[in-house]
Amino acid sequence: MDYVSAIVPPLVMAVFFVGVIVTIIKNQGGANKAKEDAAVDAAFARAETARQATRENNSGI
Repeated sequence: MDYVSAIVPPLVMAVFFVGVIVTIIKNQGGANKAKEDAAVDAAFARAETARQATRENNSGI
């Protein structure tokens, strides 16, 4: 029975490690990545629009 108690902790850690790796790989890219990219693009567009508006207002002074 000592061999069972000796193998259980490494086996549990190995299963947990594989689960962590699978979770990391699944969360890379996918639909969430497209949503994040769209949000960043929208933020850049708003910033560019604000910068152009500021530039136009300052050139009229």
